[in-house]
Amino acid sequence: MQEGRKIRVLAAKPGLDGHDRGIKVICAALRDAGMEVIYTGLRQTPEQIVAAAIQEDADVIAMSCLSGAHNYLFTRVMQILKEKGVEDILVLGGGIIPDEDIPGLKAAGIAEIFGPGTDTNDIVKFIRENLKRHKAA
Repeated sequence: MQEGRKIRVLAAKPGLDGHDRGIKVICAALRDAGMEVIYTGLRQTPEQIVAAAIQEDADVIAMSCLSGAHNYLFTRVMQILKEKGVEDILVLGGGIIPDEDIPGLKAAGIAEIFGPGTDTNDIVKFIRENLKRHKAA
């Protein structure tokens, strides 16, 4: 990430989940915090999400899933990023994610999972604190 450039976040709804109220709230909060946010819209495939993130030179991918397919969809995004040699994008997940699924998602490379009720300031803070560390790794 270039110094002085806004943090670019690609927000996405993978899979067939048609509920996007939560991700739109997150998009607004990140924009209010001074980040540039690109929202891909509903029903994106992992391939579409990764392609958009690369095309948009995203620093962060923020995905939301309420359908229960997060284990496959989030992990598939991480697999595609790895296949393409993309290691400098911080990837976050959110939505209805059972606690027992979180360790596996983090092991796949998802930096953090944010559930319902998360304060949007906590998400902004997490991105700011972890993006530089992630980019330096």
